[in-house]
Amino acid sequence: MMRRQTILKELRQANPLVHCITNIVVANFQANGLLALGASPIMADSLEEAADVAALSSCTLLNIGTLNPLTVDAMIAAGKSASANGRPLILDPVGAGATAFRKQTIVHLLDSLDFTLIRGNAGEIAAIAGVAWQAKGVDVGSGDADITDAAKQVARQNSCLVAVTGETDIVTDGERVIRISGGHELMSLITGSGCLLSAVAGAFLATDSSDALHSVAECLASYKKSGEIAAEQSFGPGDFSMNFLNTLHSIEAQDVTDDQFHYVQEVHS
Repeated sequence: MMRRQTILKELRQANPLVHCITNIVVANFQANGLLALGASPIMADSLEEAADVAALSSCTLLNIGTLNPLTVDAMIAAGKSASANGRPLILDPVGAGATAFRKQTIVHLLDSLDFTLIRGNAGEIAAIAGVAWQAKGVDVGSGDADITDAAKQVARQNSCLVAVTGETDIVTDGERVIRISGGHELMSLITGSGCLLSAVAGAFLATDSSDALHSVAECLASYKKSGEIAAEQSFGPGDFSMNFLNTLHSIEAQDVTDDQFHYVQEVHS
């Protein structure tokens, strides 16, 4: 059962330190979003300190948006350190199917590290699952594959949670599936909205990993609700970005509603 009445409050009290090895396009928005929510960002991508920073952080996010080989080495070091210290490890596979380098990097990361959560759009999760999908750079693209099945497959293969975000979000542990409704189309017009979400999911997991599936579902619902509230105050993408940060700062547990959560199935073996 989700602890909706306490998790946001606990996050703000705990002020989790979120280590982001991220991309240059989104770093500022990601950092400001974490601060607005009540977490603390740190962004150390040098191999010389990545493992040390991961060891002292509450969680670590690896985002492959602007890759280079040195960053990949730092990701491996940070990821191993996070897991060794019992910290949640999150992968944001930005544009996973766009280039051979990204595909190879994803395979390398998944083979080398134990992730708590993979958070991506439908195209990225389809690429990891190896199902047919028409990629569009780092955007979602299009396809006819069953993304819920693909997400469950990726979750089972990697023994982790998988969240697929879009018009309706999905989170699964490979068996149970929760769909989360809400949000607003302006969210897709802000560079870094998905990347920030991956970092926010890390903050939620760092605060409460006792039921990780429901912690991520609660994160997704809170984020979508923040988008709805911000959109009501906005004229377009420019002021939406500002209003979204303000809403992340002010959103409370009671703003998230039960009708956002749709429990598709639960299978117990």
